[in-house]
Amino acid sequence: MNTELGVDLLSRDDISRAIRRICHEIVESNQGLENCVVLGIPTRGALLAQRIGNTLAEIESNSKTPIPVGTLDITIYRDDLQFRSQKEVTPTTIPASGIDGKTVILVDDVLYSGRTVRAALDALRSHGRPQKVQLAVLIDRGHRELPIRADYVGKNLPSAANEVVKVSLAELDGNDGVKIFRRVEDLNKVEVSK
Repeated sequence: MNTELGVDLLSRDDISRAIRRICHEIVESNQGLENCVVLGIPTRGALLAQRIGNTLAEIESNSKTPIPVGTLDITIYRDDLQFRSQKEVTPTTIPASGIDGKTVILVDDVLYSGRTVRAALDALRSHGRPQKVQLAVLIDRGHRELPIRADYVGKNLPSAANEVVKVSLAELDGNDGVKIFRRVEDLNKVEVSK
């Protein structure tokens, strides 16, 4: 393991186990899935939401209807939009059943400052009025700037503010894994070498 190119934190199997555990917690906490909708925050949160939807369908195979899964673009709701280079909007896809009166499970890959989740809550409000909103994240790395916490966490990962956590998913990156980079420069080296 080369620390200059990041430290491996989670393998493909670790991610699969974390998703399965999150799904069991979702089913238990909600006493089933009848009133639930899963919405992923693009990009990797949307991919994780699809995996969570598939795993929930396996767990609750006797359910009459599969859990609806969609995506929730938050781009225009971000408070740092003027500082971000990427301003491309990903289409929001709300399942046909809608979100009014439902339990919406927001999914993201990494929970850090809480600002992404705050933007997601604002975006959600423009699409309906859920009964309840829950948050599922693969990694919670701390350093909250807003009073937001996840209901379901794959792995709690205390980290320094100058570290970068990178989630890779096979659908987008060719493999599953989570790495932490000790300095932002380390992540830039990896990005350039791709």
